[in-house]
Amino acid sequence: METNKLIALMPDLAVFIVVVDEGSYTAAAKKLNVTPSALSKQISRLETALSVKLLERTTRTLMISESGKRIYNQCTIMFDAAKQAIEISHSEPIVPAGMITVAAPKAFLAIVLQPLVTPFLTQYPDIQLKLKARDGDIDIIKEGIDVVFRLTEKPSEDLVLKQIGKVDLMLCASPEYLAQRGTPKTPLDLVHHNCLYLGETNTDNIWDFEQQHTRHRVTVSGRYAVNHSQMRLNGVKDNLGIGIFPDFVIKDALLTGAVIQVLPAWTIRGNYHGDIALQYAQTKFMPARLRAFIDYVIANFNS
Repeated sequence: METNKLIALMPDLAVFIVVVDEGSYTAAAKKLNVTPSALSKQISRLETALSVKLLERTTRTLMISESGKRIYNQCTIMFDAAKQAIEISHSEPIVPAGMITVAAPKAFLAIVLQPLVTPFLTQYPDIQLKLKARDGDIDIIKEGIDVVFRLTEKPSEDLVLKQIGKVDLMLCASPEYLAQRGTPKTPLDLVHHNCLYLGETNTDNIWDFEQQHTRHRVTVSGRYAVNHSQMRLNGVKDNLGIGIFPDFVIKDALLTGAVIQVLPAWTIRGNYHGDIALQYAQTKFMPARLRAFIDYVIANFNS
């Protein structure tokens, strides 16, 4: 395609991204402060220029075609490159300033990252920090996330990775519970105990254990399930049963003797286990504010 024609299509490609992200012409029009009919004309013009159907319209929904998905992915790369080009003008040696959006699992955010917030903002008074408690997979480009923390054995291959630590899963119970019900000797003994699990999915109560070449997959049961680590820990302290926790959640309770580690010789496999991965999108021209945050976390993590 000729350069002049390509330049003319740039606004329509950008509008296409917004329409797909917002899910409707009405929502996209509201965001862009234009009319839905104007956006519809731009998309039709883009479809004609590309000779491909981008969006399938029904009375209630707006569906992206398979070709549209591939074009959308390329458009987001273009849009991100444009944002990087704008960032260049702000990448000169200046005081780090502006908004940083950070996402992390709920418990990790509250226990590990939260203590770093006030010192960081005190050191960088021109930076604004937005924290999002998010478990599970995150599309950081689509959701406007600058930095994501993941606790995983499989960090995203599409993002820059800074491994800042490790996290293990630990099985724990209160001394009182173990005195009453006995201490499990093997993972298979857990079927005779009350176990606290997340309750988010149908497989949360299936726990995987590994010791050298021996593996056990155990389906546990119990009277209490909750997907909030502190509430689950409180349940364990209140003698309701045995629970699995990331080590940073249970550390203080272990030190005080409020809980005891169960089956310490076994490795537990599951969510929130593995590397503590700090990840962000690849960029040649990193904003000063983002560099300041990443450097600060790496320098002060576990300090």
